[in-house]
Amino acid sequence: MSVQVAAPAVELKELSGPMEKAAGPACEPVTAHPPAAPCPLPAAEREAAPASSSSSCGGGERPPLSGCPGLSAAAKVPQASAMKRSDPHHPQHRHRDGEGGGGAAAEALVSPDGTVTEAPRTVKKIQFADQKQEFNKRPTKIGRRSLSRSISQSSTDSYSSAASYTDSSDDETSPRDKQQKNSKGSSDFCVKNIKQAEFGRREIEIAEQEMPALMALRKRAQGEKPLAGAKIVGCTHITAQTAVLMETLGALGAQCRWAACNIYSTLNEVAAALAESGFPVFAWKGESEDDFWWCIDRCVNVEGWQPNMILDDGGDLTHWIYKKYPNMFKKIKGIVEESVTGVHRLYQLSKAGKLCVPAMNVNDSVTKQKFDNLYCCRESILDGLKRTTDMMFGGKQVVVCGYGEVGKGCCAALKAMGSIVYVTEIDPICALQACMDGFRLVKLNEVIRQVDIVITCTGNKNVVTREHLDRMKNSCIVCNMGHSNTEIDVASLRTPELTWERVRSQVDHVIWPDGKRIVLLAEGRLLNLSCSTVPTFVLSITATTQALALIELYNAPEGRYKQDVYLLPKKMDEYVASLHLPTFDAHLTELTDEQAKYLGLNKNGPFKPNYYRY
Repeated sequence: MSVQVAAPAVELKELSGPMEKAAGPACEPVTAHPPAAPCPLPAAEREAAPASSSSSCGGGERPPLSGCPGLSAAAKVPQASAMKRSDPHHPQHRHRDGEGGGGAAAEALVSPDGTVTEAPRTVKKIQFADQKQEFNKRPTKIGRRSLSRSISQSSTDSYSSAASYTDSSDDETSPRDKQQKNSKGSSDFCVKNIKQAEFGRREIEIAEQEMPALMALRKRAQGEKPLAGAKIVGCTHITAQTAVLMETLGALGAQCRWAACNIYSTLNEVAAALAESGFPVFAWKGESEDDFWWCIDRCVNVEGWQPNMILDDGGDLTHWIYKKYPNMFKKIKGIVEESVTGVHRLYQLSKAGKLCVPAMNVNDSVTKQKFDNLYCCRESILDGLKRTTDMMFGGKQVVVCGYGEVGKGCCAALKAMGSIVYVTEIDPICALQACMDGFRLVKLNEVIRQVDIVITCTGNKNVVTREHLDRMKNSCIVCNMGHSNTEIDVASLRTPELTWERVRSQVDHVIWPDGKRIVLLAEGRLLNLSCSTVPTFVLSITATTQALALIELYNAPEGRYKQDVYLLPKKMDEYVASLHLPTFDAHLTELTDEQAKYLGLNKNGPFKPNYYRY
């Protein structure tokens, strides 16, 4: 099997010019590569103090009363056997009585020799009527949701608009059991709540500001309609950034039907906005496994509509069509795949002679590898861990399994935050890179008892096994940054002797019989898109690459692409990068004719051969 580098069917010109279709040269084969201080008050007094004054208990030990302005050493103390003195403005009194809000003031006894002692006092427990009523009530569903959100504001759903939380009583109802219609009367969709469309539209508009290349492509090519007649079925993460891609494909002439590639990554309000705009979307956050496959089937199996292009992320959509509707491939022109897992599946199909349409490997394009995998994960790994655990990274021991582009990004971010980072790797080249970057290369068994965090990013299966999980220290955090949930053996944890305890959204404690617990994030699924968000700008790069790959495959003359896996043409990679440079006010240097001749290059690129490693 050989992986092919495609020659573009669509000529790339400046933004001011139209997009033209042209037949290119034959494909060239290339080698495949796939503690705060304790409160000084007694327990009874802490209970008595109102909640509003609790912050005053963290300031360390109480200063002696002699330090009070009303009892300074310079003041004359009347000669008496004993003298009572009460100062309601004294800091200690404000501390004890909730800023003087009610309750007896603390009193001091001053003896003839100047010694100050506290007078005996009766501590009254304060309880407000509204507090008693509030906490004696059994919370409703809505109350529990609101309270949970206030406690873990940063780690619940990945969108921040509190208004997205509706008070609908049917939140527990499966979207499959709801009858919903958009404002145009269409019901060809299945989302959590179509009423959230307004919030989703705002998020899409924000994302558009950080996706300059995709918006430029939409602007320049929508007149040409290079995807007119294309019927694209997609299975990707449904986020605001993906929505911009879908609407761009629609502006270029395509009809789209969409499902989610991950049961936790869908933004419900964005899915609602897409459905309101007329896109048949079948996805919601928290799908079951059965829901997942049902949504994909609803995208594919529809009367009077058959796809001719596939945009996949992970290979599940391609797998479903091969399994259930193999005859559809007679009309499908090509597959665009963006994940390591999905590309690996395509290579397997090609090697077995079962790949019956051309496929474009977007994952191994330079812009995808370097920007989405490396730079994106370098930022989103910290975001996902912070939102779910609220932890500090400095001094923590972390093991990162895999030192590919995703692993490199994770390691760089954690090292910069002061973590002690170990790396596991099977590839000697990547292993050497890890060593040269200052990380200690180990086997997982060597450090599993001591590390605080375990992160997988290999694309493999059973990287972290039940044996590893049994040996982990108490409160070890386990998460995955790879596409699939196969890297951590989560299934082995679903046994009677282990207790699962949901702490907050996407955070579970798995408790052993001896009381040891581990913190499992997103049930072993992709951390950054399940528990947080990813930078919009890097997704602009990936989305533009996907759009160009779809245009390329759809417009290619018959016979140019055979039933094999192809890499995106180098010229397109460079074009995607150039579209993003104006954001940084960057200015490229141009070759002179003499320099271009000396290097044997075209002045307009491509500037690197296909075998060049960036």
